Amino acid sequence: MSKLSGTKFQLKVWKYLKTIPKGKVKSYKQIAIAIKSPKSARAVANACAKNPYPPEIPCHRVIRSDGGLGGYSCKGGVKKKLRLLRSEKVAI
Repeated sequence: MSKLSGTKFQLKVWKYLKTIPKGKVKSYKQIAIAIKSPKSARAVANACAKNPYPPEIPCHRVIRSDGGLGGYSCKGGVKKKLRLLRSEKVAI
């Protein structure tokens, strides 16, 4: 992974994503709160969509507050996100 290039907000989100342990998930809203930007769940989702290094920066571990998968902009889309989560033993 080379030096990350993105907005300050994107970099903050991507840094946080790297702290989510394998086998765990967080919601976009939980991440927004954790990075001290509680009203920015949608912006967190947009930052995930712009992630230049999935799955090294594990945006696949981010789901919707209602338990839905949300999106996955990596090749393979939501099916790949589901496969990655199942491979990490996430009950989804």
